[in-house]
Amino acid sequence: MNFLPLWRYRDQLIDGTIVTLELTVIAACFGLLIGTAGAVALKGRVKPTRWLVRGYIELFRNTPSLIQLFIVFFVLPNFGLKLPAFEAAAVALSLYFGAYSVEIIRSGLDSVPKSQIEAGQCLGLSGWQVFFHILLPPALRNAYPAVTSQFVLLLLGTSLASQVAADELFHVAGFIESRTYRSVEVYAIICAVYFAMAMSFKILFAVVGALAFRWPRRR
Repeated sequence: MNFLPLWRYRDQLIDGTIVTLELTVIAACFGLLIGTAGAVALKGRVKPTRWLVRGYIELFRNTPSLIQLFIVFFVLPNFGLKLPAFEAAAVALSLYFGAYSVEIIRSGLDSVPKSQIEAGQCLGLSGWQVFFHILLPPALRNAYPAVTSQFVLLLLGTSLASQVAADELFHVAGFIESRTYRSVEVYAIICAVYFAMAMSFKILFAVVGALAFRWPRRR
């Protein structure tokens, strides 16, 4: 194997990595917002809203994410909503990540003992105060491992954006391979970059989890 011919494409690889990270962070942030809102809706008393959220979850968790991306990029323009490749990928991945986040956060909310909620109500706290100060913090702590694992899967899943020509890492790899015809070397590098990013995030999340949730607070 000869990696030297690939050195001239290092800037493209760096740019592709940055785009991949941007896409991951954007999709994760919006997906968490969707997941939190959906989990709250599932805990609510409005049945039509619960049915709507359930339908969204089942639809996005039981269909290929690539098809979801194609619908956003190729089908929505027929209804007057045309998005560039990056934005379309961000929307599709946000909806995909949100569908899984709903169930993860809902399970975190269900893990909080009802006695804590009742204690907050006895203290005269409003419903929103109980939710933000009593229910949400332990729920996020319990859901944190699953959310971070899903984040890493989202990072790896951004490679699907190459199918709509978004300039992320896997799309850049295809461009370089078509110019150099060194498939083994190109995809070996891409695999190493994805592995490095995934492991880095796992280490980062482990450190953050240890600092935020495991170490006792000083009084």
